This record gives sequence, C-alpha cells and structure tokens, in this order.
Amino acid sequence: MTVSKDSVVGIEYTLTDDKKQTLDSSAGADPLEYLHGHNNLIPGLEKQLEGKSVGDEFTATVAPAEAYGERMDNLIVEVNRSQFPDDVEITVGMQFEAGDPNGSRIVTVTEVKEETLTVDANHPLAGENLHFAVKVISIRAATDEEKKEGFIGQQSCDCGDDSDCSSGDCSSGDCASGGCASGGCASGGCGHN
Repeated sequence: MTVSKDSVVGIEYTLTDDKKQTLDSSAGADPLEYLHGHNNLIPGLEKQLEGKSVGDEFTATVAPAEAYGERMDNLIVEVNRSQFPDDVEITVGMQFEAGDPNGSRIVTVTEVKEETLTVDANHPLAGENLHFAVKVISIRAATDEEKKEGFIGQQSCDCGDDSDCSSGDCSSGDCASGGCASGGCASGGCGHN
C-alpha cells in the first residue's frame, strides 16, 4: 500500500529551520498519524508523502507558500490594553485567541506599553522554509467514519502552552501536521487546518 487519499499514515519526523535548529520532532513519542488528503498536514509535506511506502525515508524542504505563508505586516497591530482583562498581567510572548468575521487565530504579544499592546497574528513559522526528515512507519485504509470526519481519532495539539490550537496556529509543540501537524507544525497549524 502506498500513501494516497483516504489512507491513515504514521510518520516519524524531525523539523528544522534554515539554521538547522530543531523546531519539532516525533523522537521519543509515538509516530504522528494523520488522514492523507484531508488538509491535516501542511500542503508541501503532504505532496512529498504522496506515493510513499512503509519504510521510505526522505528529506523535504517546504517553502512558505506551501507551509504557513509569508509574513504579513498587516497582521501586526497595536491594540488598546482595555481590550484585555484587567486582572491579567500581559507579557511579551503571551498568546491569545482573537476572533473576527473570518474566524479566529492565535495572536502573540510582541510589545507591551502602558496603554497599548502590539500583537502579531502571523503564524510563528510564517515566512520560514521548513526542512523535514521523514520516515513512513505505517499506512492503512481509513475507516468510513474517519473519511467522513476528515481526521482520525480525537484531535488535539500539544503546543507546549495553554493556547487553543484548534485554529491551526502555534509556536511550539507537535509541529509536523499543519498548524501543529496533526497536532503540530507538519500538519499546518496547531494540529489541523
């Protein structure tokens, strides 16, 4: 069996940046399993997996256009401190879920002033080339329920913080799947797109 639409694929992976720094890895954990062909991985990695067999190992570089996109300056905005709870101490690096008519996304605080905060709604890996070393561990046919749902099992994201990763944005954690890979950055968000 080869990797194709509606197959459940298990992979081991290591994700590095252009400086060869490890951003995420499945080492020491169970393989990442995802449903192929349902946007559960970033597009560039999913394309590289198409047609692979159990035991195949490969490296792939995924450009921003097929990962988290380019950084966009218009996603960095200054907001009034009054938009945040008074009883919460806001510090640089904190993440919050922000909503608008198009949905919600995770924003990261990049600057704190007395009356304003600067937040960045770009994905932390936007504008980055992502380098993957991947080994295909397992492939099986998806169940009818998995195909209907578009994913396998319970969706979760270990982003290493308390943020809600269902939006597909996170800066750490299981980063192979797409936002956080199927829970990580390989998947295209924090787990899923």
